[in-house]
Amino acid sequence: MQVYTVKSIAALITACAVAFTACETAPPSEAAPPPAAKPAQTVAAIADEYTLDAGDKLNITVFGEKELSGPFQVSGQGDISMPLVGEVKAKGLTLRELQRAIETAYREGQFLRSPQVSAEVVNYRPFYIRGEVKTSGEYPYQSGLTVMNAIARAGDFSYRANRKKVYITPKDSTVANEVELTPNLLVHPGDTIEIRDRLF
Repeated sequence: MQVYTVKSIAALITACAVAFTACETAPPSEAAPPPAAKPAQTVAAIADEYTLDAGDKLNITVFGEKELSGPFQVSGQGDISMPLVGEVKAKGLTLRELQRAIETAYREGQFLRSPQVSAEVVNYRPFYIRGEVKTSGEYPYQSGLTVMNAIARAGDFSYRANRKKVYITPKDSTVANEVELTPNLLVHPGDTIEIRDRLF
C-alpha cells in the first residue's frame, strides 16, 4: 500500500495547478474558416451564358468568306438566314453554340471544307419596365445594365414606389421573382421589371 507524505501531496497539488494554468493560458486553436460565399454573377458570366432569341441582332464573320459575313437578325421564328445554307436555328443557343451550328451547316453542305465562324451580339433584345416609374415602356438593353440604370432610363421612381424591392419576370416566364434592390443587381435581355407601391 502506497503511503503519501505531506511533501508528496503538496508536490502533486503544485503540479496540478501548473497544468491547469497552462491549459488556461494556451492560445485557442484556430477556428475553421467559414465556407466561401458564392461570387455574384458577373457581366462576363452573363454574356457567356446568354441565349439568343427573336430580336437579337448579330454580326457574323465567316473567316475568308466576306460574301457570307455581315449583320444578321434572329427572326420571330428563332432562326437566322445564312447565305447558301439558309435557315439556321439560333433561339436558345449561346454564341459559341451558334458558331458551331453555322460551321456544321457549311461543312455538311459541302460549301466549305473547314469553316471558321465568329459571332457577336450587336443589339440585344429589349427589356421592359413598368409600375411606379415615371415612364414605363420598352428600352434597349446594353451589356452590364443594372436595375438602377434601368429605373433611371425610365425617369426615376414615382413618389409611391417601393425602393427596396423589385419584381423581375425573365423572358419566356410568367413568374415574377421578388428581388432585393441593390446597386449591382443586373438586368438580363428580355426581362420585365416591375416597381410596385410601397406600403404606408
